[in-house]
Amino acid sequence: MDDSQILSAFTDLSPDARGKRVAPRPVAPPLFDACKVGVVMRAVLWVEALVAVGSLFVATGWADWLLYTALTSAAALPATGLWLLAACGCKRWLARLPGWLQQAAGIAMGALAGLAGGALRGLATPFGAVPWLACACAGALVAAALVFALVLRAKGRLPAETAARLSELQARIRPHFLFNTLNSAIALVREDPARAELVLEDLSDLFRHALADQGEAVTLDKEVAIARAYLEIEQVRFGDRLQVEWSIDPEAAKARVPPLLLQPLVENAVKHGVEPSATGAQVKVSTRRRSGVVVIKVTNTVPAGQGRPGHGIAQDNVRERLRLLHDVQAQFRTALKDGIYQVRMEVPV
Repeated sequence: MDDSQILSAFTDLSPDARGKRVAPRPVAPPLFDACKVGVVMRAVLWVEALVAVGSLFVATGWADWLLYTALTSAAALPATGLWLLAACGCKRWLARLPGWLQQAAGIAMGALAGLAGGALRGLATPFGAVPWLACACAGALVAAALVFALVLRAKGRLPAETAARLSELQARIRPHFLFNTLNSAIALVREDPARAELVLEDLSDLFRHALADQGEAVTLDKEVAIARAYLEIEQVRFGDRLQVEWSIDPEAAKARVPPLLLQPLVENAVKHGVEPSATGAQVKVSTRRRSGVVVIKVTNTVPAGQGRPGHGIAQDNVRERLRLLHDVQAQFRTALKDGIYQVRMEVPV
C-alpha cells in the first residue's frame, strides 16, 4: 500500500467524506478547574498569605502591619474572587483551548483582576496614585502561581486515571471477538487441526498479554508481536478480505511505548476498514527509526463514501498514554486522504 501521499493531510477530521459530521467527541476537562470549594479556599488563603508577608516590608510596627494588611486585603481579596468567578464561568470555554492557551487565558484574567484590585485600592486611598502596571503584573503573577499549582494538582491525578483507562482498554478485547475466534477454531478442527491449534495459541498469547500487568512501558517489538497475533486471528475470520502488509524496522524494536499501543489501532483498522467492506481492505503496519525518533504507522483503506468512523475513544486513550510516557517528545496524528486512513505516531528512541 502506497501511503506516502497521506503525509500532507494530517489534521483532526470532523466532517466525513460525504460532508456529514460525525457525532461530536466529548470535550476534555479543563486543564485547571477553579469551581471547586477547595480551590477557592486555597486561593484565598494563598493570596492573604502573600498580602500579610508583603505588608511586613513596609510596616514599621504591628499597628502599621495590620493597617497595610487590611487595606491591601480590601483590594486583593475581591480581585481574587473576581478571578475565581471568571475562571469558573469560562471553564467550558477554556476546556476547548489547547493547554498553553488555557494557562495564558488564566494569567490574562489575573492581570485584569489585578487592575480591578488597583481600582478598589484607589477608591480606598483617593489621594494616592495607583500603580496600575504593578497591579496588573502582581495579578498576573499571582494568577500564574495559582494556575501552575492547579495544573500540577490535576497532573498528579493522571497516573491513577490513566491506569483506570488502561484497564478499560484491556477490557475492550470484546467478548464477541472471543466467540468469533473460538468459532473459527472450531470450524478448522476437522479441516485443518494444525491451523486451529495455531489460532487458539494466538488467542492465548493475546489474552495473556492483554490481562498481564505490563507496567508503564514495553518494547515496540512486543507490541508488534501481539498485533501480529491479533491480525493472524482475524485473517482466519476474514480470509482474503483482510490483506495485511508489514514493514518493520529492526532498529526500532527497542523503543519504549505504552502497553496495548498497537492492538486497539489495528482492531480499529479491521473494524472500520474490513468489516463494512464487501471486498475487504488493506491494513499496513510499519515502523521506522529516523535519527532520534521511531515513526509508527497503522494504515488501512476505507470503503468508498465512509469518512472517519467512531468517536475516537481508543485513539484518545493511546494518545494520552503516549503523552504521559513521553510528554512533548511523543506525537500522535491521524489523516484520511483518498480512501486511506492513517494513524502516525512518533516516540523517542
